[in-house]
Amino acid sequence: MKKVSVALIGAGLRGINYLEYALQHPMELEVTAVAEPVRERRESFKHRHWIDDANCFEDWDAFFAAPKMADAVLICTQDKQHFEPTMRALQAGYHVLLEKPMSPDPEECIRMGEIASKAGKVFSICHVLRYSPFFRTLKELLEEGVIGRLMSIQHNENVGYWHQAHSFVRGNWRRKDESSPMILAKSCHDLDILLWLADADCVRVSSFGSLTHFTAAEAPEGAPLRCLDGCPAADECLYYAPNLYLTADTNWPTSAISDDMSYSARYKALQEGPYGRCVYHCDNDVVDHQVVNLEFSNSVTAAFTMSAFTRDVSRTIKLMGTRGEIRGAMEKNEIEIIHFGSGKVERISFDDMGGHVGHGGGDMRLIKDFLKLVRDGGQTQGLTSADRSVQSHLMAFAAEQSRIEGSIIRLEEFRQRYTAK
Repeated sequence: MKKVSVALIGAGLRGINYLEYALQHPMELEVTAVAEPVRERRESFKHRHWIDDANCFEDWDAFFAAPKMADAVLICTQDKQHFEPTMRALQAGYHVLLEKPMSPDPEECIRMGEIASKAGKVFSICHVLRYSPFFRTLKELLEEGVIGRLMSIQHNENVGYWHQAHSFVRGNWRRKDESSPMILAKSCHDLDILLWLADADCVRVSSFGSLTHFTAAEAPEGAPLRCLDGCPAADECLYYAPNLYLTADTNWPTSAISDDMSYSARYKALQEGPYGRCVYHCDNDVVDHQVVNLEFSNSVTAAFTMSAFTRDVSRTIKLMGTRGEIRGAMEKNEIEIIHFGSGKVERISFDDMGGHVGHGGGDMRLIKDFLKLVRDGGQTQGLTSADRSVQSHLMAFAAEQSRIEGSIIRLEEFRQRYTAK
């Protein structure tokens, strides 16, 4: 088996997690270069993967100025920094694996999709849910006709109250102008899965939702701008920062607030950084709950709900067909098939994930599939090729427009608006 070499652009948590595969399977994958502006992250990643100093860069300009030093590039920068390094990587002859979303700009997504069909290189998007045993089993059951013809889907993304506060109120994805709308940043995975399961083009989209709870109007009386500035509601507030980030547990999400996990560094991060702010006094503007209604060309309909107001971070789904229904809970690794008429109930559980953790086992399987595609020389495209991913991204953009305008969006007309530019 040919070993594949890869360079990482953006050594944040997602890139680090994906490239654990190289440490677990050193005969299959080698990391040969990294481009990361934060010195501590760059140095840490360099030592973890034994990368030569000469192959460590502060930015992607320096990386692309150097001779080609890998088979492929994994791009895990912030949302607004996806388009340029992707285009430059393809032009330089690299295969590309791009973290989702492709871009917060519909026109850029369409342009990347067009390039993907012409580049002659593997260009995949990190829609990892398609690779999870849970969703792959759902897809196989539908293809086998176990519940007859699929008619309706109900899908919930339960964000989790604490996860919303960390990532979408205090964190990097709190503002549309700095990252993406919530429906794209958090839920493009889910819209992609709905498109995959429906197995037809999406034709119409409508959506409702708002930012309701994480606002100044909901702040406890006397709450300061920062939790450490003497908050009178500290004892009962669900989001009091020291209770979340100054514990003995330094795994994610605590690991995101500072590159130094010492207590003093974390305390300073809460004093000065974004994660120490009161969740009711942040500059966030993305929604904290939203519903999306979808109609597909084969008459399948789907109702998707994204809500911050859940205890667990989880995904649940119900697929309704002409001869039965399927209910699933991803994080519980459980699928239930209910047959009409006989009343027979079948249950499928995934007890052994084989060590493939992350998004229900999808993360490592995504990397494994990408390596296979690279070894094939880009002759085939995988489950999440960029040209296929454009439609699910457009579904997210259309949902956001529908939410803001209160309109029903016809997806083909929406696409043509940006294609004509």
